Amino acid sequence: MEIISYGNALIFLGLAFIHFYWAFGGWRFASAAIPSQQTGEKLFQPGITATLIVAIGLLTFGFIMVATNDFFPWIPKEIVKWGTYAIAVIFSLRSIGDFKYVGFFKRIRTTDFAKKDTRIYSPLCLYLGVSAFLIAWF
Repeated sequence: MEIISYGNALIFLGLAFIHFYWAFGGWRFASAAIPSQQTGEKLFQPGITATLIVAIGLLTFGFIMVATNDFFPWIPKEIVKWGTYAIAVIFSLRSIGDFKYVGFFKRIRTTDFAKKDTRIYSPLCLYLGVSAFLIAWF
């Protein structure tokens, strides 16, 4: 499980980097990063603060993944374990989605976001959810 948790930490680090990039004015990869209606209108426009919060959260998740390998022995194992279970729940639920715009069970499937969600985002979330559960369990 050690290699998986370090791999997950790298994924979270990469995702955090992308969010920091967007928060500080980057625009690449952003066009299909937010769910939209079939008209192309985005469901929401996250501001700098919200994007930074997501980036910091992703960094925290990466930190927790590294901590599952006793890399930080001063952190109680129970906190790391429950943090890992929380990651598993968050990303598993994200992969299932809201049944309309995001997740495997979405109804809106023709937008740029929906296509990327089907091919990349939801499978990645499912992987992170299942792997975090297995890391916490074992």
